[in-house]
Amino acid sequence: MASVFDRFEKNKEYLICVDSDGCAMDTMNSKHIKCFGPCMVEEWGLKEWEEAILARWNDINLYTMTRGINRFQGLLKALKEIDGQYVPIEGLDDLEQWVENTPELSNGSLKKEIERTGSAVLKKALRWSEAVNTSIQMLDEKDKQPFAGVKEALSHAHRFADIAIVSSANLQAVMEEWDVHGLLEHTDIVLAQDAGSKAYCIGELLKKGYEKDKVLMTGDAPGDYKAAQSNGVFYYPILVRHEAESWAEFKETAVSRLSGGSYEGAYQQEKVDAFLRNLGAE
Repeated sequence: MASVFDRFEKNKEYLICVDSDGCAMDTMNSKHIKCFGPCMVEEWGLKEWEEAILARWNDINLYTMTRGINRFQGLLKALKEIDGQYVPIEGLDDLEQWVENTPELSNGSLKKEIERTGSAVLKKALRWSEAVNTSIQMLDEKDKQPFAGVKEALSHAHRFADIAIVSSANLQAVMEEWDVHGLLEHTDIVLAQDAGSKAYCIGELLKKGYEKDKVLMTGDAPGDYKAAQSNGVFYYPILVRHEAESWAEFKETAVSRLSGGSYEGAYQQEKVDAFLRNLGAE
């Protein structure tokens, strides 16, 4: 059976890859603020310290260099801090062992480990993860909007470049969210969770004949930056809490610099420095 890469052909000289959650779509904030954190507080009975714990959850998953980490890695980090500061978390070693050693951080993998060990904390982690999924499904449509300026920016960029969605989110969710807001018409290929890692997807797209200095990855998290770095392509950051301004600059400056050959050097470094500084890395 032909893969999604087999069916794609290079049409333009330039390629721009765009992440979805937290980059093009304003879904990451609402998912963490309304679903992930509150479901953890509920599952582990942390109401007494709710305000501080939720603020810290958001720091870990949205506002620092761990932004965009896997949900179970984020859970482990948060629970270890809670165990040290507020209340003992029973069975934390079981969760740490699984997170650090499992080949796949997913509900399916977690279920297999529960069948093998019967661990109480892993059962709680699975209940939490499933509650998060249910909670996300119940989010209002107003919590699934593109950031201001995304459609205009992609429409502009599409005149110069092939546009690829490169996301680690669920394919169906990405397709639905981009379609309902009229964004899919400005894309050429959709690569989601099932297509492989972001680094792998960019690598496969490069095989279509794009020169590396004519390829740009647009993202909001360190994982996006690393995916660009590992393939030797440019990176443009959408800065958390400054998304509208980031998309305006993408349209007004970044696209023309890419197509004009002046992205490399000072401008690229300026963008990377701003990205790292915004997530507290400097």
